[in-house]
Amino acid sequence: MVKIRSWCCLYIMTTVLSFRLYAAGNGSIRGSVYDNEFDSPLIQVQITITETMQQVQSNAQGGYLVPEVAPGVYTLVFSREGYVSQVKADVVVGEGVLTELNIRMEGDYTDMEEFIVQDIALDGASEAALLELRFDSPALLDSVGADMMSKAGVSDAASALRLVSGATVQDGKYAVIRGLPDRYVNSQLNGIRLPTADSDKRAVQLDQFPAAVIESMQVSKTFMPDQQGDASGGAVNVVLKGIPEEPILSFSVSSKWNTNEAGDKFLSYKGGGLNFWGRDNRDIPTSGNFANAAGVSETDSPTDYKWSVAGGGRKQLNDEVKLGGFGGFYYERDSSFYDDGRDDKYVQETIAGPLTPQYTQGSPSQGNFLTQLFDVTKASQEIKWGALGVLGLETEDHAFKFMNLYTHAAEDTTILAEDTRGKYLFFPDYQPYDPTSAGNQQSEAAPFLRTETLEYTERTTHTMQLSGKHKFSEAEFDLGENFTILPPELSWGVSLSKASMYQPDKRMFSSTWTGPVENAGYPEYGIPGWTSPAYHGQYKPAENFTLGNFQRVWKEVEEKSQQYYADIKIPFERWSDSKGFIKAGIFNDKVTRDYFQDSFSNLNDNGAFYQGNWEDRWSEVFPDEGHPNTPAEIDVDYRGRQNINAFYAMSDLPLNEKFNLVGGARFERTELSIVNYPDSEVNWIPWNSPSMVHLNPGDADVDFSQDDILPAIGINHKLNEHFTTRISFSQTVARQTFKELSPIQQQEYLGGDVFIGNKDLQMSALNNYDLRFDYTPYQDGLVSLSFFHKDVKDPIEYVQRNAGFTYTTATNYPEGKIDGIEIEFRQQLGHIWPVMKGLGFGTNATIMESEVTLPEYDAELFETTILNRAIRTRDMSNTPSYLYNVFATMDLPGDKTQLGVFYTVRGDTLIAGAGQLGSALVPDVYEKSYGTLNASVSHKFGEIWTLKFQAKNLLDPAIKTVYRSPTLGEDVVKTSHHKGIEFSLGLSAKF
Repeated sequence: MVKIRSWCCLYIMTTVLSFRLYAAGNGSIRGSVYDNEFDSPLIQVQITITETMQQVQSNAQGGYLVPEVAPGVYTLVFSREGYVSQVKADVVVGEGVLTELNIRMEGDYTDMEEFIVQDIALDGASEAALLELRFDSPALLDSVGADMMSKAGVSDAASALRLVSGATVQDGKYAVIRGLPDRYVNSQLNGIRLPTADSDKRAVQLDQFPAAVIESMQVSKTFMPDQQGDASGGAVNVVLKGIPEEPILSFSVSSKWNTNEAGDKFLSYKGGGLNFWGRDNRDIPTSGNFANAAGVSETDSPTDYKWSVAGGGRKQLNDEVKLGGFGGFYYERDSSFYDDGRDDKYVQETIAGPLTPQYTQGSPSQGNFLTQLFDVTKASQEIKWGALGVLGLETEDHAFKFMNLYTHAAEDTTILAEDTRGKYLFFPDYQPYDPTSAGNQQSEAAPFLRTETLEYTERTTHTMQLSGKHKFSEAEFDLGENFTILPPELSWGVSLSKASMYQPDKRMFSSTWTGPVENAGYPEYGIPGWTSPAYHGQYKPAENFTLGNFQRVWKEVEEKSQQYYADIKIPFERWSDSKGFIKAGIFNDKVTRDYFQDSFSNLNDNGAFYQGNWEDRWSEVFPDEGHPNTPAEIDVDYRGRQNINAFYAMSDLPLNEKFNLVGGARFERTELSIVNYPDSEVNWIPWNSPSMVHLNPGDADVDFSQDDILPAIGINHKLNEHFTTRISFSQTVARQTFKELSPIQQQEYLGGDVFIGNKDLQMSALNNYDLRFDYTPYQDGLVSLSFFHKDVKDPIEYVQRNAGFTYTTATNYPEGKIDGIEIEFRQQLGHIWPVMKGLGFGTNATIMESEVTLPEYDAELFETTILNRAIRTRDMSNTPSYLYNVFATMDLPGDKTQLGVFYTVRGDTLIAGAGQLGSALVPDVYEKSYGTLNASVSHKFGEIWTLKFQAKNLLDPAIKTVYRSPTLGEDVVKTSHHKGIEFSLGLSAKF
């Protein structure tokens, strides 16, 4: 509230100051410049007073202001490349008078024959065009274009999103807007929502869209009725490159290197790696012994590179019809490696005590137990390729576009996790190969553990989109009294999309290791000098102890989407060229997901062991020992369906020349169902059950439906050409995902965290309040201040539970809220100091406070643990405390060389809320704040060739998650690793 009062004072002062500017003395000339054909504002129009040679340019809204003009009669010239110059004579300026002069300019088709598929903005990759779009949008819109993406050296849509104020990504793939994660954000491709085969989320993986095919990233931060109802945090629209104005052919190639270079220690396995197209068939035999690799092995690091080619153009078929097309193909091979990872599981057993390891399969008091303090080495290889094709047909009033996008990604990941620190924690002087060492005499107390995970995954997305825009030019009516109905506009689109995930033969091998023991089991018989040798034994997962120590999982997910929409817009004009519109439309999105999983293991293999030292991995000889490959009968297949039907009506009504009222309502019906098909030996955990029970068909099925009316209203105030204020209120929803509703146990690797769904999960409802103040002192300049508040009913939160082992699940909390402030600043320093021409600077920051109220069940859990008090509130999960970006770009004289430096930071973020393990507390888990510093330099040779050097993650910070509790003095590290510094060199050409 204090912040809002301060802003109001600032706004009043600015308003008074602006009016005083024009109160006396010389006069001024102001107005707007529009494209006469497309009725859109024109930027960078040069306005010259011939008598005084005063010059200004139109801004991002097409507006201009010529200040301090002496009283008199003048001639003004309006000029811009590609347009017919306009001359306005006899413009009278009086003393202290503000003279209005609006201009419409015709395209000069002799000099520049334009071709535009109408939903692709002219020069939509430039920051100037995106600023124009920002001010024209009825919602709060932020964007980043291909120009800025190129300077920042981003590789895909996910990394580009980090450049937008208040936006970041989760897990390197999923959009997070204003602290709200993927369920509160819908991601679109050219305005069409895509399916996803991600087994964890219903969110689109943005890393699958390379920067080579992206024109801009547009983020709408407020809901309006023509958007989908789950755009609570915002809507992310990846706008792909459209048909170019002039024929082009381009290609690029680059290679990269990382300081986390593994050399010949890169992790892989026999039969691992990727072929050129990233396609493999690894069907699991359903019987017989296992003969393939069971664990990791070392190999040479792969070579990383990428290349792309694109081209397109347009042709005038006759006087009325234009045809254009664009096509592109990209290919990328990437890898990553680190060997400094750790993943530790702790609990707090006493209120004043430190964290202690989570014990499994026993306890220290019993003398036999396991810890989970893993040192992690992880290597990953990835291939991504895809093709984009766009075909457009346009007449004066009609435009049709067909877009076909196919992307394929294959990733081969190898994880080696070893727990030796648990033994040394309890036996600091432990000697692994000394039979008399105390740690060996107590061989079952925290033995060494090793888990090895081999995971190969293919992801494919294919979407076909057909859309059209139609303008009914003859349907224009003058209703008198300065009110004109302009030609109505109809837009529509249909799409068929499919996403699939193929994960054949994920292999997870685990073992314990016990050192040599002197006189083991025989001291009472007095047999001197006898020693039990060191050996590897079976380590079975506590969450499913019926399995053996080797698991193989075959998984396939396919999601299909059929979507259509239609919008009719009736624009009108009133009160001195003030424009508004009435808009209505329908929308339908039908999604079907099929999830298949089959698990195999060495069941009934309980006596298996391998004699050898710790350095001798059992997995290397395991395939030759004749272990059975048996179906585990523990899997759950399911078919999920989601159907969203919607219709809406809204309007943008100019109240006068300065105020616009925007609003309306959207009706949405959500139908969501899951039918489970469990195997015969499946167990599941009903909500808040302390243990597993058998899953029968129908026990965990879901049949959910809900109707929502979602209103939105906003007021836009344009004080003058430089100052704009927007205030809005809206109601939105957030939906459950299939994973969060299904009882399937999911685990990245043996020893990693387990997730289990909750079939009783409900949708969330949000009230959204927004206030934004924008100041544009000149073209490309921006100062913006925003406040937002969100009330959330039934927020979906992740918590930790215990059923003999610790797992994470989703639940509805009673309520939550987020308060935030955004500040954005962009400056071209050449406007202030001419010597600094070409140097641009910008920063944006988002500061957030979030809170959720715990349900009674969770609050009572904490009262019965060591805390002895109820915790009623905590931070909202996946909501960072702050986000900020700082960047500087430099175009050196001659426009041949460009430099860019970008620094992004994401604040502390709650990953999972606290839980209970027996009488002990499992504290909150937070991701710690860290910053990423990237730099790039490019130089253009001649008119065709460009050489670019990039350096990413220059600070190489530790990426950590930590345990945090009000009774702990300091954070305790849970996971940690370094990504390494990445260097790349690329060459591109454009003809």
